Amino acid sequence: MKRLSAVMAGVAFGAAAMMSPMISGGYAHADEKGYVGIAMPTKSSARWISDGNSMVKQFEDAGYKTDLQYAEDDIPNQLSQIENMIVKGVDVLVIAAIDGTTLSNALENAQAAGIKVFAYDRLIVESPNVDYYSTFDNFKVGVQQATSLVDGLLEAGEPPFNVELFGGSPDDNNAYFFYNGAMSILQPLIDEGTVVIKSGQMGMDKVGTLRWDGAVAQARMDNLLSAYYTDDKVDGVLSPYDGLSIGILSSLKGVGYGSGDMAMPVVTGQDAELQSIKSIIAGEQYSTIFKDTRELARVTVSMVDDVLAGREPTINDTKTYDNGVKVVPSYLLEPVMVDKSNWEEIILGSGYYTEDEVK
Repeated sequence: MKRLSAVMAGVAFGAAAMMSPMISGGYAHADEKGYVGIAMPTKSSARWISDGNSMVKQFEDAGYKTDLQYAEDDIPNQLSQIENMIVKGVDVLVIAAIDGTTLSNALENAQAAGIKVFAYDRLIVESPNVDYYSTFDNFKVGVQQATSLVDGLLEAGEPPFNVELFGGSPDDNNAYFFYNGAMSILQPLIDEGTVVIKSGQMGMDKVGTLRWDGAVAQARMDNLLSAYYTDDKVDGVLSPYDGLSIGILSSLKGVGYGSGDMAMPVVTGQDAELQSIKSIIAGEQYSTIFKDTRELARVTVSMVDDVLAGREPTINDTKTYDNGVKVVPSYLLEPVMVDKSNWEEIILGSGYYTEDEVK
């Protein structure tokens, strides 16, 4: 199992490179372009800022007018923004939902106005009025996180390993894919005693972190350490997102991990946020999952362009994403695991960050 994640990362990176040409790149003429409303959840996460900027640039480069709005994780605010976009007469809505269960009425209004709806990275559920979905292979993200966690544990010592689990926001459909993907790797190891969840806290109902809030994760890690690890050490933490990872690491450092003879536990992450890349370089966070938001934006722009031009968009998944009413036709991109062994090749090599930014 050791270093399995490195192999997976290479395969995923190659697959992502091979998949890119499949997406249609032929945009319609400028006089056929439309108006795109882009609803993003929050600016509190660097990745959503990157997503928004990438989409605006690529849509505008392709000849579209855009309206980008951030709701700062306020559900009524996002609903109001989407309704306003409908009133303004957008041709398409691209929505990264705060809570994927709350948009049904707004999407009914969009459908009545003939507006196409594209769910972006987060699936919109319980509505028939979602036309397409663009995202990464979210189950694989969880598999990669857990595989990396196990790799790090095996590098550091011998089993059994004390591990704690963190999940994403329970109102984000992706959080369940991340968790289930991770547990497909970890559950057999838990069953055989190689991995021990000392707190006994398992399942999204117990480990979920509302709104992906790093402060909430830090407080929970504080409580876990004081309740279960006063006379024992934690060897690893499954974290599904870099913003949680930084909070978890702060908690661990607060009780002495990472100094003296207390090695830092293996802590995973996701989104390759700059602070976490720096943390990986510093030997604190063990790994993250790189999801190139520029590529996700490019795929989304191409799908929108195809639909508005009357073409069938390229889809590579018609089975996975059942939103409770329908299976939403989807395009899945490949995530890439990043750790100290490949961050330069993946992060700097792709131009996602510059050397000056990470050092």
